[in-house]
Amino acid sequence: MTRGQEAKSKLIEAVRERATSLGFDAFGITSPGSIGKAGARLQDFLERGRHGDMDWLKDTAERRADPRQLMASARSVIVLGMSYGPKQDPLKALEATSNAAISVYAKGRDYHEVMKGRLKEIAGLVAGRAGCDVKVFVDTAPLMEKPLAAAAGLGWQGKHTNLVSREHGSWLFLGAILTEADLAASAPETDHCGSCRRCLDICPTDAFPAPYQLDARRCIAYLTVEYHGHIAAEFRKPIGNRVFGCDDCLAVCPWNKFAEAASEAKLAARAETDNPPLADLLALDDGQFRKRFAGTPVKRAGRARFLRNCLIAAGNSGDMGLAGSVEELLGDPSPLVRAMAVWAYGELLGDNEFSRARARYLPLESDADVIMEWNAGRSA
Repeated sequence: MTRGQEAKSKLIEAVRERATSLGFDAFGITSPGSIGKAGARLQDFLERGRHGDMDWLKDTAERRADPRQLMASARSVIVLGMSYGPKQDPLKALEATSNAAISVYAKGRDYHEVMKGRLKEIAGLVAGRAGCDVKVFVDTAPLMEKPLAAAAGLGWQGKHTNLVSREHGSWLFLGAILTEADLAASAPETDHCGSCRRCLDICPTDAFPAPYQLDARRCIAYLTVEYHGHIAAEFRKPIGNRVFGCDDCLAVCPWNKFAEAASEAKLAARAETDNPPLADLLALDDGQFRKRFAGTPVKRAGRARFLRNCLIAAGNSGDMGLAGSVEELLGDPSPLVRAMAVWAYGELLGDNEFSRARARYLPLESDADVIMEWNAGRSA
């Protein structure tokens, strides 16, 4: 081993040790050109319109196809993963239909905030030891972390398109550091899905046209987190009580049996996000919403979209005790909220009650989408 190789090897070990001390659970190195056909698959995804209204994916597609578009001088990519494995099966939350089911990743602090400072510390170590430039990424720039993570040996992209790890199942947050340092690459991971298709078969909305393909327009995670409009009627019943994200395809992965619960306390569930009663959430005004979900991914959705989701859950709950909370929102300032309040009210109440409410509220309504919900409801 040459002196230069020995120095690089020591740097890699120093980075690995620092990453472990900072709470990262997975580590690997790859080259910027290792994502293979991922760019072409993204282009096909976009051409089929499967990105929905996530236009930012289309706008940044060219840069996503090659990490060197983000750092031309990059020679290596350090990829790190942090487990957010749940303590119990997240699908149990679907049984308590009067409560909200919030995705595991959104139950704790926003992972961007948790990881970014720690990644910067590791990047500083690399820059100081190697005397080179570095750039840090945590899902906030057009970098394809999942194919890079697979190339770096952290796991493989499963049939649900998410990363799967033999040690951490489907529960890894990813971050990456681009660096000018020429570091030895880790061995890539191979696909271990085999004939299993549990993640495909459990999807409530048939969002997987084929293994390893996702149509975001049908995905509950997209609909409840990214989508800004009125959720189509065909998806409302399948959404159940999922008010932010969906864990179904992740939770049934057989490789989860090897995953331990996340050791990072900041990623653990908080009282505000651990399947709270729908009645409490439906009563939130904007200020209360912001305060309750401060520092969590839920806050980014905003009150209107979040209450849209909560009203769908209320309509699916079968809990007549929620009818009063729903009725309060029939006159909400947001048409997004009013429209789903109409739907939920119709699901919870009988024809006579719904007709009386329509006679009261419909003459006052000016929004076309809300009017359509009134006219599509009971006894229309």
